[in-house]
Parts: sequence; structure tokens; C-alpha cells
Amino acid sequence: MNRFERNIGFKGEAKLKYLDGEVQVLTPGDFVRCAVTGRTIPLDELRYWSVELQEAYADAAASLKRYRETHPTPA
Repeated sequence: MNRFERNIGFKGEAKLKYLDGEVQVLTPGDFVRCAVTGRTIPLDELRYWSVELQEAYADAAASLKRYRETHPTPA
């Protein structure tokens, strides 16, 4: 998210496009939901997401869990 896309004053869930190193706001809001835990993540606290899956994660543990689910280790 860059300085022109800050959504201060908007309430509700935002819709984002997750890019390498930044996000693009598609629908303004002040939070997104973690794809693994369902927790709300204020946009200014969003640090983890997947460009491939277009999902947000609340923390590194949730991100790792989803990665392991979608990239299984060969047996």
C-alpha cells in the first residue's frame, strides 16, 4: 500500500490485490481477514500475505501453516 492508497476513515473489510512487497486497494476498508484463522487484521498491521493465493495472514505462523498446506513435502 502506498501513501496515496491509505484508507483512513473507511469502515469495514477491505478488498486488496496482493503484490510483491505491497498491496493495491480494490475496495476501501480498514481491515482484512486472515485466511487461516479468520482474525481481522487492521491494514496498518498487515505484514504477511501470499501473492500466489491472494490471501492475507495474521502472523508468520499462519503464513507458514498455509504454505505447508499448499506445498506438501514429497514423501
